[in-house]
Amino acid sequence: MTTTVAVIGGGYGGTTVAKELDPFTDVVLVEPREDFVHHVAALRGLVDPEWTDRLFYSYDRLLERGRVIRDRAASVDQGGITLASGERLTPDYIVLATGSAYPFPAKIDFQDSASAKAKIHATREELAGAEKVLLLGAGPVGLELAGEIKAVWPEKAVTIVDPAEEILPGFPADFRAEVRRQLDELGVELLLGTSLTESPVSEPGQAKTFTAALTTGGEVTADLWFQCFGGAPHTAYLDGDLAAARQANGQVAVTADLRLPGQERVFALGDITALPEGKLAKVAGDHAEVVVANIRALIEGGELRAHTPGGPMISLPLGPAGGATYAEEVGILDAATTSEIKGSHMMASRYEELFNVA
Repeated sequence: MTTTVAVIGGGYGGTTVAKELDPFTDVVLVEPREDFVHHVAALRGLVDPEWTDRLFYSYDRLLERGRVIRDRAASVDQGGITLASGERLTPDYIVLATGSAYPFPAKIDFQDSASAKAKIHATREELAGAEKVLLLGAGPVGLELAGEIKAVWPEKAVTIVDPAEEILPGFPADFRAEVRRQLDELGVELLLGTSLTESPVSEPGQAKTFTAALTTGGEVTADLWFQCFGGAPHTAYLDGDLAAARQANGQVAVTADLRLPGQERVFALGDITALPEGKLAKVAGDHAEVVVANIRALIEGGELRAHTPGGPMISLPLGPAGGATYAEEVGILDAATTSEIKGSHMMASRYEELFNVA
């Protein structure tokens, strides 16, 4: 009798688990989106029309044996999954890979791709006409978006505001200094240790000139703004005994083998886990490899693998040719190397291969 596995969420980790277990198990991938969205390249897709269509990959050729159900998990308990459509799945193993929400444009908040592309195109038109752009948040998203805007429109004034006193806390001072040096070269203005006294009058991505006061005094004027902070894990569907693993911030506690505590056959990976490591596509992929190995070990008999959270790492493009990379094992890598490993191609070929893009 074939083992059944339900993977909830078709993002970076979920698709990897489904693809790798497909030859050995009966896989069902539950995902409400029409297509996979390559969010690693979402900011490039905003500024460069040639990239917009490259963000979307059909699920049709992901699996050879398994199936993809375009639906949402309304509730998941230790016994199975109830879908929004009312269908009930009772697989042998459940993999929770529902990821997180994040403000547009870093993440696309539409389930059908035509609407998503229309939103990207419309926002690009608004952005193209803006002379002064304000980014709220000096984390990786805000910094990367500033670099993308400057790469296409070097004449635009780009200002980043963040209440933190420094960019990228948790990374070495010389890495932060290199990123700041490149931002200075691009002409990006960093206003740190301050915030707006009230929210902008316009919607994010909507062209409308405004002036906002800063909490430290002074003011900032912009024609358009984006919110570059505020991720939130998708875990509200957890029910029954599984709900006990859900923490106050929405993240889910997991054991070293990436199972929910006390659960033999329920795994979780990626952004929803309460592990002390970056919420990155690469980390979700690392988790996926451990989950695949452990489900196979449980089926076939064998040792379970433990996941060891890695140290801080980041590959931060500032446009196709700029940026910097840091990992403990390699140290700091310069703009040219960052472009080579990520910035020039945004890892698209890896996902074209995964989804068997013709």
